[in-house]
Amino acid sequence: MSDPVMAADGHAYERTAIERWLATKSTSPMTGAELENTSLFPHHMLRRQIREWREDGSRLAGRTRLA
Repeated sequence: MSDPVMAADGHAYERTAIERWLATKSTSPMTGAELENTSLFPHHMLRRQIREWREDGSRLAGRTRLA
């Protein structure tokens, strides 16, 4: 996931995937319930956590190669 967004159902999605979904549907992919709106909002906290996880993984991989 590189561009996480939050939808009206409270779930996080990859922006491109949920935009494709919402192009033809107005329901939540997770619950099937009708969405109150189709607005998407950047999920900054999740993006930061993903970035940190990737950075930690890169550091660990570098250590493993050096060992």
